[in-house]
Amino acid sequence: MTGSESAPTRVDTSRPHPARVYDWWLGGKDNYPVDEELARKILAVDGTVLRGARANRRFMHRAVRTVAEAGIRQFLDIGTGIPTEPNLHQVAQGVAPEAKVVYADNDPIVLRHAEALLHGSAEGSTTYVHADVRDVGTLLDRAGESLDFAEPVALSLVALTHYLGEDPDGDDVYGLLEKYVAALAPGSYLILSQVTPDLSPEAIEQAANHFRRSGTPFFPRSLAEFSRFFEGLELLGPGVIPVYGWRPEQVDVAAQAEGIVPVYAGVARKP
Repeated sequence: MTGSESAPTRVDTSRPHPARVYDWWLGGKDNYPVDEELARKILAVDGTVLRGARANRRFMHRAVRTVAEAGIRQFLDIGTGIPTEPNLHQVAQGVAPEAKVVYADNDPIVLRHAEALLHGSAEGSTTYVHADVRDVGTLLDRAGESLDFAEPVALSLVALTHYLGEDPDGDDVYGLLEKYVAALAPGSYLILSQVTPDLSPEAIEQAANHFRRSGTPFFPRSLAEFSRFFEGLELLGPGVIPVYGWRPEQVDVAAQAEGIVPVYAGVARKP
């Protein structure tokens, strides 16, 4: 099955959207002047963002390949953003053509590019749902039309949690993650990456201020704060680590010479 769910609202081009800012950093064309303006402001104070965006993508590829090789055949990617090849489904179905992938995002522009996301293998399925990560019930219900949550699923939230606050009366990011993990069958995996102030505090604080002034909340987290997302789960080696170092391939080793990337990454299994 391929398709999309829920008609999106009109695209708001008066304010930047994280997915479109990220698209600009990756060299994409699916962004607006307001997104480019914010992307350039952040780049001016944090020179790590371009290599960070690329490092995040490569981490996603390695993590998805790892769990697919471990036998996972269902994937739920929340906050997928603008299509950038290779996409998650291409990596997963490259290992297991029968893999089922559901993408979820709250940015209406992503739906405009859903066809780019929906060219999966003939044996598997690739589906897009328009939903917000904060609406756990709706998102899981729509994803459940394609995925069987009684069987293991790889849940991916790459470079998403730093846009969500901790206030229990607000985003309640830790509570959200607990709800998603609770819905997963034993043997499922959680794939996460998150911006941290630990490795480049001044630049990250300036970048965070630009995000906040633009109307986009931004919450860099320390190693301990990021590790909290994996409580009760079994971390895969090498554990929670800067994104370059998570099971690096040759390109990642070479890229480390460019400088630090203030992003943590981790993958964990639900026992």
